[in-house]
Amino acid sequence: MAKTSYKKLKGSVHFRQRLVLATLSSTPVSIEDIRADETSPGLRPHEVSLLRLLEKISDDCAVEINETGTKLRFKPGVVMGGKHLVHDCGLSRSIGYFLEPLIVLGIFGKKPLSMRLKGITNDPKDPSIDVFRMVTLHMLKRFGVPLEGLELKIESRGAPPLGGGEVVLGLPIVHDSLTAATWVDEGMVKSIRGVTFSTRVSPQIGNRIVYAARGIFNRLIPDVHIFTDHRSGPSGGKSPGYGVSLVAETTTGCLISADSAVCYSQGDNMNAFEDSEEKPELMPPEDVGVQAASMLLGEIEQGGVVDSTHQGFLFLLCALCPPDVSKVRVGKLTPYGIETLRHIRDFLGVKFIIQPETSTNTVILKCVGCGMKNLSRKIT
Repeated sequence: MAKTSYKKLKGSVHFRQRLVLATLSSTPVSIEDIRADETSPGLRPHEVSLLRLLEKISDDCAVEINETGTKLRFKPGVVMGGKHLVHDCGLSRSIGYFLEPLIVLGIFGKKPLSMRLKGITNDPKDPSIDVFRMVTLHMLKRFGVPLEGLELKIESRGAPPLGGGEVVLGLPIVHDSLTAATWVDEGMVKSIRGVTFSTRVSPQIGNRIVYAARGIFNRLIPDVHIFTDHRSGPSGGKSPGYGVSLVAETTTGCLISADSAVCYSQGDNMNAFEDSEEKPELMPPEDVGVQAASMLLGEIEQGGVVDSTHQGFLFLLCALCPPDVSKVRVGKLTPYGIETLRHIRDFLGVKFIIQPETSTNTVILKCVGCGMKNLSRKIT
């Protein structure tokens, strides 16, 4: 057995990206100094859970973590996919944190993936499940991923801190490789769609969010439909919470999203309030609607074919295309997007040409893909 040579990395930042790119490029990585100087050093529960998730969907994947969790060795295996897999995402981050890496890896698997994920479906930190369903999955078809078998079903909602949500993700596999995309025309916004969620609170809250959000949009555009999804009982999870995810669709078929959610944070343990009448104040539903609507208008104003949360995902798909030119337009580059570009350069050797357009305040990125082929699928 030859000794494995590990690519050495430091720190805890951009953990998901590093693991995804390591798996795609079959590069073993060793990460040191993971929060070594903090009071609680080492990997967080959601990061360990992500490692377990990668082990579940791949074959011959080896993970070594030291006692304190500050050093990690990860040797990626072959992504297998498979049916009827179940993963508990834990309660420290929402399911959205796990979905992005899972989608990118799942389409390069040996078999189509179908997986049940349990945990938190909507929280203020990560993109909500609704955004994944309405926006992220539709981005894949721009790059030639077949639509059959692509689905995301919300069985039950779960808000922090106790979660209790369940979603079922179905992913097809890319038969050979993705197709390069030229995607620079963002068009004008023609309609706004959205969905509010409310769990274990009054069913009226959804309508109040819709009313406030429509108050902003109806001055600008007539075609606004925001649906309400109120869950009570078992399908409502274990904690109260509410929020809204909004998507603007443009004339060229680009989808721009924004979401906001409100819930009791981990610190406000509900048990502490059982005895007293006072519960911590949550943001009123009207403000949630206005906040989400303003965020969406801000994203639209920035320009670009995707919103700021999807930049990293878009760049990754471009870099994985066959050796052909992909060209995309985004608004202002986010720090996460910039880090993605750096990691893509380090792992896949793909460099992007970045051209700012001062007239529209947007950025055009071009790259030649690394020619990622789905080598793990059965050839016969």
